[in-house]
Amino acid sequence: MTVVCLDLDRTTIYSAAALELRAPDHEAPRLLCVEVYKGAPLSFMTEAAVAAFHELSAAATVVPTTTRTPEQLARVHLPGPPAPYAIASNGGHLLVDGVADPEWDAAVRERLASCAPLAEVQAHLRARGGPFVLALREASALFAYAVVDRAVLPEGWVESLAAWCAPRGWTVSLQGRKVYAVPAGLTKSAAAAEVVARCGGGPLLAAGDSLLDADLLEAADAAIRPAHGELADTAFVRPHLAVTAARGAAAGAELLGWLRDRAIAAPMSVSGTL
Repeated sequence: MTVVCLDLDRTTIYSAAALELRAPDHEAPRLLCVEVYKGAPLSFMTEAAVAAFHELSAAATVVPTTTRTPEQLARVHLPGPPAPYAIASNGGHLLVDGVADPEWDAAVRERLASCAPLAEVQAHLRARGGPFVLALREASALFAYAVVDRAVLPEGWVESLAAWCAPRGWTVSLQGRKVYAVPAGLTKSAAAAEVVARCGGGPLLAAGDSLLDADLLEAADAAIRPAHGELADTAFVRPHLAVTAARGAAAGAELLGWLRDRAIAAPMSVSGTL
């Protein structure tokens, strides 16, 4: 069966700030809240996206695939029944029926043993911080990120951090207000390959918007990204990669429909042509 790996934030689900509702208020789409945080609604899908998601789930094994930790992922309630597989912590955790697979956890930690330890990267982030760093956090004891004030983030700071991290086996990505430092061996694509193997080796479709999704999109048989986000900012293109015409939440509905059509057509064709 076809496997579809879906990045969540700004790909499938959208915060109020990321919706980019461009129509007049009286023409705005109806929204389904799919995440509540501290008692307040946080993330949404449009009604069109929900319909496409249901149809996609009927045609393929849909795998939520996110840099969120399992705890952060648990706040998200996508339409329909819970997914049998989910990928959290940028591939650091493979959840099977909502529970982290211990064999996968062990394999990931063995793979990351050749990288500089997390504590070394955290210490460097603390030393290089300034008033523009609002918080420093670690995720699943696997990677670190800084919450920054983009308005006063020094020019070249992210690039300098990336240059320091690279020889230590780490990568750096700026996504919204967060600067991620992630071991190079911690990838969504590796976890996606494991899910495909467990599902019998069917074709892989994928969608994502950030630099941390690039390896997943590369590995897919066909993929799509929205016309916004880090990958759009860097003009990321590949022969098998489609790009939505819409931005914001409308792009979420568009890419889910694109994936639905290809999942229904698979395995005859998973062409990346729109």
